[in-house]
Amino acid sequence: MQHPLFDLVVFLVAAIAGGVAALSGFGIGSLLTPLLATATGMKLAVAAVSIPHFVATGARLWKLRRHVDMRTMLNFGIFSAAGGLLGALFESKANSRSLSVVFGVLLVFAGLSGLMGWMARVRFGRTAAWGAGFLSGFFGGLVGNQGGIRSAALMAFPLDKEGLVATATAIGVIVDLARMPVYVAAQGYALVSVSGWIVLALVGCLAGTFWGVRLLGRIPARVYRPLLSGLICALGVWMIVRVVL
Repeated sequence: MQHPLFDLVVFLVAAIAGGVAALSGFGIGSLLTPLLATATGMKLAVAAVSIPHFVATGARLWKLRRHVDMRTMLNFGIFSAAGGLLGALFESKANSRSLSVVFGVLLVFAGLSGLMGWMARVRFGRTAAWGAGFLSGFFGGLVGNQGGIRSAALMAFPLDKEGLVATATAIGVIVDLARMPVYVAAQGYALVSVSGWIVLALVGCLAGTFWGVRLLGRIPARVYRPLLSGLICALGVWMIVRVVL
């Protein structure tokens, strides 16, 4: 480990990220990856964060398993996993800074669409769900972060708050299973050098996940979608700002 203060920051950010992800279906990769990248570089950070991301997402899925919409998961999730695998294969050749800006702009647009009520008028059929799933997975595989755009796309489905988070979480597990072997194979033994941070992030993410799932049940349904849209928009702004600065 590099420094006790940085270790503490990793744990605290992981706990916050786990809580945010339990409310929105995204947040772990968005918050943890750039933090670890300051010490490890982006490619190793993406691979390292994929491990606590997978474990915490699996725990969140277990807690919300009864709310998963199987039809949406199958129509959207399988193609999202395929896109995520393809994106992960091209990740080493991509310009991550440019992609992060593009991805951030897409998230801002999606978040504003939700806040303005445009997303409520959209309903995806099977073919559109396949396309949205593949594209969200592909972009996410390229930049190591697809949860925000996935949750934004799932707002076009008739899901309640628990159903949206649970379905996004189930899809996240499928995507992680598709992309993690690629990341691990690409980084190999480099992951061992950051194993301490991986463990800290894993514990923090789990703590935040269990707290966030409890909080999700207390949020009024009428408040949830505007809140989710705001989080998506904030994520997009954050991705743009951190690249520009």
